Amino acid sequence: MAPDLTPDSLVDVHAHFVTDAYIAAARDAGLIHPDGMAAWASWSAEEHLALMDEHRIATAFLSVSSPGTHFGQADATARRVTREANEFAAEVAERHPGRFGQFASLPLPDVEGALAEAAYALDVLHADGVAVESNAEGRYLGDPAFEPLWAELNARGAVVFLHPTSPCGADHIAIGRPRPMLEFPFETTRTASDLIFNGVLRRYPAIQWVFPHGGGALPLLADRMELCRRIFGYDLDGPTLQEQLSRVWFDMAGTPFPRQIPTLTDLVGTDRILYGSDYCWTPPHIVATQVDDVDKAPAPAGASSWRELTTRNATRLLPRLLG
Repeated sequence: MAPDLTPDSLVDVHAHFVTDAYIAAARDAGLIHPDGMAAWASWSAEEHLALMDEHRIATAFLSVSSPGTHFGQADATARRVTREANEFAAEVAERHPGRFGQFASLPLPDVEGALAEAAYALDVLHADGVAVESNAEGRYLGDPAFEPLWAELNARGAVVFLHPTSPCGADHIAIGRPRPMLEFPFETTRTASDLIFNGVLRRYPAIQWVFPHGGGALPLLADRMELCRRIFGYDLDGPTLQEQLSRVWFDMAGTPFPRQIPTLTDLVGTDRILYGSDYCWTPPHIVATQVDDVDKAPAPAGASSWRELTTRNATRLLPRLLG
């Protein structure tokens, strides 16, 4: 059932959930403080729906955040954890028609398992897309090992939601601070550069990538990256970096205004900007502050508000549920 969308609605493409079983599996793998955070987040459909109603969020697309569903354990264990999480999210969406969609997790770096889970999630669970982390045990998304997955998702024209995770050596480089503060924006930028410089975006143009948090540091570094692409000869047969980024979707989870989203839209325009809350890892009072920033920001060209623009964009990206 399609939600009742109005120009005043928001569609949240960057929303997370956790389950007790998922957290237990992560703790069993030694992840007590995920990404340097003090504790695991909590989630319930009822609390999430209350938040959505408060801020006029019509629909939220659920995904598992960092550290994903493969914690370095055996592939068979990761496949089980992934399947359980995806079936849980699908059941939540079924219980609340039109309110929740799903970007299904994949157990990378297990490519065979990821291919099987993508098929199950998209064909059986009717997920709206898949979610991947910025790196899988140190392999970034331009790694040739992932080519079979990108080929399959390209053939399907699938939505691929990218989420940053901790880089290798994070305990040393994060200088004691939670990784979402600095490492996550640079992780998004690092893996985006890998996708571009290794030609993945060019070879698989039907994949609908969603880059989070306003693209991380991409708006500020795009010109430098393009310069280096030409100097060092990365994928010179492909379009410019700006042209490739203009075909990617970006959510505005994090700190969208007053600086980040205007800088991003100066680079890529407004046709592929989406709203994201980052709940449940972003607490409700911070979600409220960010929504207020979105509502108070000057309206973008061609729309009465950022609500209208981002919701209109979301219906183009995700017509199965929103159309």
